[in-house]
Amino acid sequence: MVKIRLMRMGMKAAPSYRVVVSEASSPRDGRFIENIGWYNPLTDPSTININAERARHWLSVGAQPTESVRQLLERAGVLEREAQPESASK
Repeated sequence: MVKIRLMRMGMKAAPSYRVVVSEASSPRDGRFIENIGWYNPLTDPSTININAERARHWLSVGAQPTESVRQLLERAGVLEREAQPESASK
C-alpha cells in the first residue's frame, strides 16, 4: 500500500518534516517515491508547503494519508474538511 506521510528532518529538538509518498513497508526516514511538500511546526504560525496537484494525483490513485498528513492537507486546502460525527451521549 502507498501512503502519504511525514519524514522527519532537521536537528535534534528542532524538527521539520517532508511530506512524502512512500510504500507503507519502508522505514519512516527511508526510501520514498516522491517528495510533495514540507512542514515546519516551529514557526509561528506553522509553515505548510504542499504541491496540491501532486497530492491530489496520489490521492486519486489510491494513496492513503496518515492522520497527521490528512490534517495538514485539510489546513492547506487540498482536502475538504470532514464533518465531525455526532457523539452518542446515550
